[in-house]
Amino acid sequence: MLNLFSTGLFAAHRRSIYIGLALIGLLILTRLALDRLNQPLLDRAQHTSARTLDSQGRILRGFSTAQGTWRLPARVAEVDPLYVQMLLAYEDQRFATHPGVDPLAVSRALGQWLTHGRIVSGASTLTMQTARLLEPHPRTLAGKFGEMLRALQLERRHSKDEILDFYLTLAPYGGNLEGVRAAALAWFGKEPIRLTAAEAALLVVLPQAPSRLRPDRFPDRARAARDKVLARMAQLGVLSERQVAEARQEPLPMRRHSLPFLAPHLADRLRKLRPEATDHRTFIDRSLQQNLETLARQQQSGLEPHSSMAALVVAHRDRRVLAYLGASDFFDPRRAGQVDMTRAIRSPGSALKPLVYGFGFDDLLIHPETLLDDAPTRFGHYSPTNFYNTFAGQLTVREALQQSLNIPAVAVLKQVGPGRVAARLREAGLPLHWSASHPQPGLPLVLGGVGMTLEELTTLYAGIATGGQIAPLRFSPDDPEEPDRSLLSDTACWYLSEILRSAPPPQNIPTAGSLARPRAIAYKTGTSYGFRDAWALGFDDDYTVGIWVGRPDGSPSPGHYGRNTAAPLLFRVFDLLPEPVARRSAAPPAGVLQVSREQLPERLRYFHPNRVALHVAGVPPLSITFPVAGSTVELPAQGGALAELPLAAKGGVKPLRWLVNGQPLAAVGWRREAFWLPDGEGLARITVLDQVGQTASAEVWISRGN
Repeated sequence: MLNLFSTGLFAAHRRSIYIGLALIGLLILTRLALDRLNQPLLDRAQHTSARTLDSQGRILRGFSTAQGTWRLPARVAEVDPLYVQMLLAYEDQRFATHPGVDPLAVSRALGQWLTHGRIVSGASTLTMQTARLLEPHPRTLAGKFGEMLRALQLERRHSKDEILDFYLTLAPYGGNLEGVRAAALAWFGKEPIRLTAAEAALLVVLPQAPSRLRPDRFPDRARAARDKVLARMAQLGVLSERQVAEARQEPLPMRRHSLPFLAPHLADRLRKLRPEATDHRTFIDRSLQQNLETLARQQQSGLEPHSSMAALVVAHRDRRVLAYLGASDFFDPRRAGQVDMTRAIRSPGSALKPLVYGFGFDDLLIHPETLLDDAPTRFGHYSPTNFYNTFAGQLTVREALQQSLNIPAVAVLKQVGPGRVAARLREAGLPLHWSASHPQPGLPLVLGGVGMTLEELTTLYAGIATGGQIAPLRFSPDDPEEPDRSLLSDTACWYLSEILRSAPPPQNIPTAGSLARPRAIAYKTGTSYGFRDAWALGFDDDYTVGIWVGRPDGSPSPGHYGRNTAAPLLFRVFDLLPEPVARRSAAPPAGVLQVSREQLPERLRYFHPNRVALHVAGVPPLSITFPVAGSTVELPAQGGALAELPLAAKGGVKPLRWLVNGQPLAAVGWRREAFWLPDGEGLARITVLDQVGQTASAEVWISRGN
């Protein structure tokens, strides 16, 4: 009887194998007939969550799909090899060799079904599971047949790694998590490129029953399933007994981590610009962005409950935006956290004063050492006052800008012309925004009577930092590099940089002289009327930083102004930046006059409010005719010393004054010709200036002749 039963059982197994092989043969024939007519659908694998990426391609912020799921693309090369090894060992050991359907597994499953009258083990390969993930369907016999057919098609059209990529992107991991990358970020707070054995085991088993095995809801089930995988890995030799024992001791994740959420305002901005794109690349430095957002949350505790802040960090090279803070807390409705304040039009306060003084330098109306008056003054019907309602009397342009005095700035703007300032800014791509009550450029422009955004002001200061060349900020490698537009001369920018760099730091910020490795920061603050906006803009050799603090609804914040609120934050942001790579050149631009006030031409010693700008006065331009700039001059030696070098100029208004290497020549130089006695060979910088303040310079090489 036993023999008969054994014989019958063997015959049943043999019949099941034949049936399995016949079924596979039928599937192959069906696939060949229908492959071209009914191709696999890959839409689910291709329609992943939109995401914003940092400069290294890591996720800054993701967006759920239209179905509300987090589906992040994952590739075999981006996943820990141990996890892939464990997945194949546990789910599909013959994945590398079968054609999508495993004949041995099908035969075994059929035999067990016939023997026991129920399903004991499945025959699904990873390719079949991928087919079901790509095209979800009911788990019926017809569905299983279609699944096998799709698996064969996938194997014919795609490589093994591509099929694994589909699986790693679509496998469910509990809740709205799809794909191993979303799972690793949510359950472990990290990318799946580095996983422990325990983490890999949990990710292997979760897709089998993602709802029943969620570690945050059913920790006992999740632990038992994970440990089962670990035990199987020991049996297969993937892990040692010691590795398994250690992995069993590792705790399960008890809650989901938040998925990456950095630079959210920039992410929204880029997504609106290109809604069809999935990957939005940026120049954002992830570490810097994290530190900036942490700093903002810390600093907002010192602000009023309805106040916020915004910041931009720009690298001078290519105007790349390295950090982007649209608000101090994206999720705080009291602070209107979802409003991007880098793009909000606000009053710049005194932040435009350096630009006005820069035009004054270029027009030869003023020099940093020029004296001007800070006293009660009426400009037609306009009577500006200073911030503290006091007056400083007579002082230099340098001091007036460092102290941000209002009346001197308005006086210089009156001569430069507010319409001209507005037009030049518009030509440089920075149009000013006018209110309905002041639709035309006027003198209040320099005190904040106009609208600008933090993005525009940061662009302006980045231009001052790079010699007066304005170019739009670049937020993504996809942004085109636009040509620079000239706004100020490099001479004017050099004056401004030196003045702003030597301004005293805000309270509680150590001076550069007290630091072992000082950072030379040129900065300017601004406060709009009624304490509505506090600004600080600054730059060093490599970076420009812009800060805004205030209430997004435009209401006042009494007691908060640029110097005491925004400036300290500016210096703390610079503390987050690496040491500058570029260093300021020791030699200033050719047009710079490094002289005392007494050595200035008479026209530049004192600023007259009604002086006509030089560029419209019809003065003949001043130039050096000898030596020619860039040339090499050989001088004969006389008794071991070099002979005198003749100097000649044309144009300008006499008397002329000559300087060589920043040192004035004797009084004999007060004419169009002069002589200079070199003290040796090398580069010489020759400058001539006239009575009305024009300058001309030439750099030449001096060498010893035969």
